[in-house]
Amino acid sequence: MTARERRRAIIQVLCDRRKETRTNLAFEFGVSLRTIDYDIEKLSLKYPLYTQFGPNGGICVVEEFNLNKKYLKKEQTDFLESLMDRLSLEEKMKMKMILIDLKNGE
Repeated sequence: MTARERRRAIIQVLCDRRKETRTNLAFEFGVSLRTIDYDIEKLSLKYPLYTQFGPNGGICVVEEFNLNKKYLKKEQTDFLESLMDRLSLEEKMKMKMILIDLKNGE
């Protein structure tokens, strides 16, 4: 398994379980804690991950995040909203539904 494949699998595990420990991830993927730390560091640049400390701690993914959902960037949302004035009432309603469906994870 390549690093890219492992990271994809890690983010999928985190989305499925919502929280997992470094130790469990290292064991599950047969790598060191240092490798998991590096993978989480890389993944956190792209995905909404955070660390929870304490006895029930672990690496978590934001509850609202879904790996298979498409999200809009703020500038994309702003652009689509700027087009609303040019649309008919029916088109505005469709655009609003699109924006709701693709609402970014901010």
